[in-house]
Amino acid sequence: MSFSSQVLLRLNRLFPLPVHPFNLANNGEMSYTEWQFQKGDQTIQFFLPFHSQEQMFRDKTVLDIGCGGGGKTCYYATFEPKKMIGIDIVPHYADEGNEFAKKKGLDHLVSFMTGDAARMDFPDNTFDTIIMNDAMEHVGEPEKTLEECFRVLKPGGHLYINFPPYYHPYGAHLSDAIGIPWVHALFSEQALIDAYKQLVRDLPDGSDRIAFRFDKLPDGRDTISYINRMTIKRFRKIQQGVVQPAVYQREIPLRNQLQTLAKLPATREFFVKMVVCVYQKAK
Repeated sequence: MSFSSQVLLRLNRLFPLPVHPFNLANNGEMSYTEWQFQKGDQTIQFFLPFHSQEQMFRDKTVLDIGCGGGGKTCYYATFEPKKMIGIDIVPHYADEGNEFAKKKGLDHLVSFMTGDAARMDFPDNTFDTIIMNDAMEHVGEPEKTLEECFRVLKPGGHLYINFPPYYHPYGAHLSDAIGIPWVHALFSEQALIDAYKQLVRDLPDGSDRIAFRFDKLPDGRDTISYINRMTIKRFRKIQQGVVQPAVYQREIPLRNQLQTLAKLPATREFFVKMVVCVYQKAK
């Protein structure tokens, strides 16, 4: 293990871990899907200044992209959509979501499937509402994913996007084991990978976490494949190629007292908690 990885591991002892669903599940406190369900309201709060829950979901045909275990999808379904589908590229999430929907008595409204958001198997103009909560930072082809969203969205329908930018304090998505804020701005990718593997190797689901987050490059080196390093700057550049109108946008600071730092060009990427955007497909 490299010297920088050893430094990271020692420094990590000084920082408590944020609450993370993987650890809650390991401790027997709450499943990942139940945690998602309980966090569903927090997601909706980002959009409430623009639309109510009823405007987003009631009597609508809804697609939830990057739904994970489906907990938030099921929460959205409590607002009485006509039909809701959750899609995620991780195969086992479809089974978990369908089981959870049945447990919540929502399986008549909600179903889950495995699929790539950049190549969706839906006809044109299928959905009234598409929501991408914490998904834009994960998709492998964000431009193609947005194209697909607008293809399957009905004219007049809305696409709701929110995501934490890459330089968010925990934007590396390793906070289930590494509690150091902005660690990915301080250490190399290889140091992060080596330290993370060391920290989770003896956990019951350690091998699953490693396989979930990392992949191999052609030269055999590990890389963090779970995220696409979506910064605010990159997202704004992608938006320039979107012909549909953005009807609502916000950049939410980490704390209210940090609003100035969240607006300054030099510090903005580090102090914005969430990027929020709503598109409406032209009629």
